[in-house]
Amino acid sequence: MDSSRSDRRRPRVVVSSVVSADGRLTLSGDQLLLSEEPGRVWRTLQPPSAPAVEQARAALLERLYQPQAVLEGSGTFVTRDTGPVSGLPVADPAQDLHTDFLPDDVAGDPAGQRWFVVVDSRGRVRWSVKSSGGHRLLILVAMATPADYLSFLRQEGIPYLVVGEARVDLGTALDRLVDRLGVTCVVSNAGGELNGALLRAGLVDELQVVVLPALIGGRNTPALFDGAALAPAELPTPLRLLSVHSESDGLLWLRYDVVRVETPA
Repeated sequence: MDSSRSDRRRPRVVVSSVVSADGRLTLSGDQLLLSEEPGRVWRTLQPPSAPAVEQARAALLERLYQPQAVLEGSGTFVTRDTGPVSGLPVADPAQDLHTDFLPDDVAGDPAGQRWFVVVDSRGRVRWSVKSSGGHRLLILVAMATPADYLSFLRQEGIPYLVVGEARVDLGTALDRLVDRLGVTCVVSNAGGELNGALLRAGLVDELQVVVLPALIGGRNTPALFDGAALAPAELPTPLRLLSVHSESDGLLWLRYDVVRVETPA
C-alpha cells in the first residue's frame, strides 16, 4: 500500500479494533481469527461485558458519523504466504479491465449503500460472499492487479476501484470513495499492516480500541499498528483522550482523537 497522503477532501477514518492488553490483534502471525480454533481461543479472552461494549461502540459510531464503509485488508481472509488466486479463466486481452467497475445499480444511485471495502491489490481472495451485515463487498485494486482476477470480479458482479500503480494508494482510495460513492466516514477494522499504512499516510482521524484483559506476546504477532517504522525526522502521532470506559471484569474501551500537528514551512 502506497503511503502518499491526498490533499483533497476525504472521509473521516476511524480505526476501531479489539486488542489484548499488549496491543495484539490476533494470536500469531500465521493464524486467522476467522479459522475455527484461533477464533475459539480469541473468544475465550473476551470477558462477559465484551458483547455489550461492542454494541455500545457500534451505536456510538453510528450516532456520530453514520459510517458508510468498513475497511479490511486481504490478510483478514488469507495467510501471509497466500499468493494470487490461481486457476481463473484467462481474461480477454481486448477488454479494458484496469478501470473502475461499478455495476449499473451502483453507478446510477450509490446513495444509501454501505460498503465492506477490502484492499487486495494482489488478487488473493476468491470471494463467494458478496455482502455481509447489510454491507456490499467492494475491492480496492491497483494497475498491477492481475487482469484474470479483475475479470473474475466483473463476472461475479463485485465492484472494484483501481487506486494506485503497483499497490493500492490509500489516499487516492479515500478520495475515490468520496467522489464515486459519497462515503463520508470509513471505519477500519483492519489488521496492523493496513492500519499502519493509514497511520504513516496521516489518514487516521480517530482511534477507538477495546482492550481485553489478556496478554499474548510474540515478536511477530500482529499489533494494532504495524508496518513501516518512523522515519528519522518523523515524530510519533499525538492523541487527545476523548473518553474512557472501564468494566469490573477488566475490559477497557478507549477513544482518542488524532492531534494534527502543523509541519513548519
